Amino acid sequence: MNLFDLPENKLKELEIKAVEARKLVISTLLEAGSGHSAGPLGMADIFTAFYFHILNHNPKDPDWDDRDRLILSNGHICPIRYVSMAQSGYFPIEELKTLRKINSRLQGHPHRGALPGVETTSGPLGEGISQAIGIALSGKLDKKEFHVYCITSDGEHQEGNTWEAIMFAGKNKLENLTVVLDRNNIQIDGTTEAVMPLEPLADKYKSFNWHVIEVDGNNIMRFVDAVREARAVSEKPTIIIANTIPGMGVDFMENDFRWHGKPPNENEAKLALQELRTLQGKIESEY
Repeated sequence: MNLFDLPENKLKELEIKAVEARKLVISTLLEAGSGHSAGPLGMADIFTAFYFHILNHNPKDPDWDDRDRLILSNGHICPIRYVSMAQSGYFPIEELKTLRKINSRLQGHPHRGALPGVETTSGPLGEGISQAIGIALSGKLDKKEFHVYCITSDGEHQEGNTWEAIMFAGKNKLENLTVVLDRNNIQIDGTTEAVMPLEPLADKYKSFNWHVIEVDGNNIMRFVDAVREARAVSEKPTIIIANTIPGMGVDFMENDFRWHGKPPNENEAKLALQELRTLQGKIESEY
């Protein structure tokens, strides 16, 4: 079976796991009392696809030299990364309750060295693609087989250093680099197109010698197909523009920029978890 083949039973497993990840995100943020809700919920399908189907990795040997590298540039959505890592065995799920607490390994932005499996420290936006490029370039020079994936936000594309990195990757034909752009159209002060318009994003990447794929980022099958296409490209890096719904799965959070940077309170968390349990039941009944 091809690495990216996704039979119906595996797809169902991933879709259910993504809903379970969303439930854990809500519970984790409630316990922390701070953090970001919209982005982590919107990216649950993509992180689930990565950790349980796409990445060549080993939670029991997180520093394995030939592992694929997953770089998180927009570190504020780390609750979904932490949840996916816990689900796949990097650390106990119980530890999620320590998010953003003093001396916790699960800080508000991932910290390299604090937690096995975290490749880079993130915080200042716009740096992740540059970090991923450095890793991809070294892998290419050393003739390594691992692939580098970088998750970045649309709001980060308002940063000048992001475009310097994009030019560099295109010039150096880094086919071992795939960037996933979370195109959820929101940031802390409103919509991206109101704060600082980004379109036409696809045309901008193409002009810098990137292969461009646009996809529904909340459809696991289509996202996996997009990664399959990206891995087949030669002499170009690939950008997957993943259109996602911020707050996905929780009706009162969806597409509302006010949930970019705040957690649910107890009543909101209760409502969100009820809705997610209903969604999980629906998915289970459809197969």
